[in-house]
Amino acid sequence: IGLLDGFNPCAMWVLLFLLSLLVHLHDRKKMVMIAGTFVIVSGMVYYAFIAAWLNLFMYIGISTAVVRTLGGVALLISGINIRESLSQEAKFTLSIPETAKPSLYSQMRKVINAHALWLSLLGVIVLAIVVNFIELLCTAGFPALYTAIFTQQELSMPMYYGYIGLYIFGYILDDAVAVTIAVIALSSRKLSIEAEAGQRLKLISGSVMFIL
Repeated sequence: IGLLDGFNPCAMWVLLFLLSLLVHLHDRKKMVMIAGTFVIVSGMVYYAFIAAWLNLFMYIGISTAVVRTLGGVALLISGINIRESLSQEAKFTLSIPETAKPSLYSQMRKVINAHALWLSLLGVIVLAIVVNFIELLCTAGFPALYTAIFTQQELSMPMYYGYIGLYIFGYILDDAVAVTIAVIALSSRKLSIEAEAGQRLKLISGSVMFIL
């Protein structure tokens, strides 16, 4: 589930655009450090986000009402994703708003063009945090379902947090593979999520969420 969540068009779009800017530097070391920092910080923020879900469910308990509410939200999110996968003209979307993208473009270019490496790393940390908050609606479905399901298993707290870590490992694995390929190839070719590919990802994620 974590691996599938990591293929979310919202999350992948930002990383691939960042990589497409980095390859023009022709500096593998800087590319690894900046893109790697983005992936790691994104994973840490997402870990905190899922841990917050865990603590919420531990606090309120998993009652029939909570299960039905989560089921309803999951069905709604899956329905929106499936509808988006079938039509590009959908008015309501859970993707990153188009109005937010110019600002993200600008911030990413500032991060890449910073004079000192530490400024670039600091900038990409802030960028990763901001991006993860922007895309929360886009990615909230799987963490909520996953956390609600394993909260009912009556595990120890270390095991709960261990399972979150396993989820995060899957979540950042595809990002790590994308960074590795880009660094080795040092090429910006095909470093983008095309509309059709994004629609297929939404269809897959929406279908799995519906089944869950």
